Amino acid sequence: MRKLKLIWDFRGPDALKIAEHHEIHLKDFIKIDNIDCQITGFEALNPEHAIAFMVVDEAIMKPLRDTLKPHRGQVYSN
Repeated sequence: MRKLKLIWDFRGPDALKIAEHHEIHLKDFIKIDNIDCQITGFEALNPEHAIAFMVVDEAIMKPLRDTLKPHRGQVYSN
C-alpha cells in the first residue's frame, strides 16, 4: 500500500512555530478519530517557510484530505 504525505505550508518569520503547533492539532485529530497514522512532523525548509505533515495510507487519504484540507501532498518514501 502506498503512503502519502499530506503537507501544510506556513510562511513568514513565525512559520516554524506555527508548523510545530499545527502538528499538535494533527496528533489530537489522529487520536480522537482513531486514524491509523504513526508519522507526523514539522520541519523548516528555510527561515521563512516551514511545513507540518502527516503520512497516511493512500486508501484513507481522500476523506482526510477533504476534512483537513492540506495545501499539498506527495508520495512518501522513507
